[in-house]
Amino acid sequence: MLFVSLWFNHKFMDVDQPPNHEIHIPPKPRESLEDRKLLDRPTRQEVLQSESWRVLRITSEFVAGFDHLAEVYPAVTIFGSARTQLANEYYGAAVKTAELIGKAGFAVITGGGPGIMEAANKGARQAGALSIGCNIELPFEQKINEFVDKAMTFRYFFVRKTMFVKYSEAFITFPGGFGTLDELMGALTLIQTKKITNFPVILYGSEYWGGLIDWLRKTVLGANNITAEDVDSLHLVDDPERVCEIVCAFHDQALVTNKDEDEVTPPPRPRHSD
Repeated sequence: MLFVSLWFNHKFMDVDQPPNHEIHIPPKPRESLEDRKLLDRPTRQEVLQSESWRVLRITSEFVAGFDHLAEVYPAVTIFGSARTQLANEYYGAAVKTAELIGKAGFAVITGGGPGIMEAANKGARQAGALSIGCNIELPFEQKINEFVDKAMTFRYFFVRKTMFVKYSEAFITFPGGFGTLDELMGALTLIQTKKITNFPVILYGSEYWGGLIDWLRKTVLGANNITAEDVDSLHLVDDPERVCEIVCAFHDQALVTNKDEDEVTPPPRPRHSD
């Protein structure tokens, strides 16, 4: 009964949002953030009283996330800065990219916030594709953008990151800051260490990401800390149509090559084009 109670106390929203409607999420005091409670060094008393119980809350969040996204297939995740403005060229590119991906039969997953996330959800909405927002509790007010059809708010960053990876056929990474870089490097590490099946990691914007690729190739690869294959696995793209081509090609190949001999792969959602 306790587990069930924790599950249903999770900040879980499965919503069909009407057009032009935002969900506002009030700020949460820093000391009340569940990530902070988990990661701050605990006192002996806190270890005895609460640490083991927190495992149940974490488990409940995983269960809620798996239940929420179980029927989402196929899908891609689009990352990028929450600070990107409507007039920015990358906002329009994210709208177009998500629209093409949506018309190809994929759901679109984002962090559910403003900027590039809003643009991607908008493109999915315009394509008539499922538009998903996976939000996170933060110590300041935020909102789930008006173009999200299916929304969820997570307490723990690592649970949210698991959902991004588990339910995505590809990561499309637009210009962004630390959060975007965190998701990017996390995915590359999982692919490099074979913890997940290889899927395309696409960097949109050669002007923005070109310096990173040069640094990886000249400095990191030059020091023999990664392989040429690691660098070459990144797709540096400046065209929404090319992004869609890469995603579709990997998806179609995965249906053939990424299954066990005794595993029956469920049929993909049909892709269509105008």
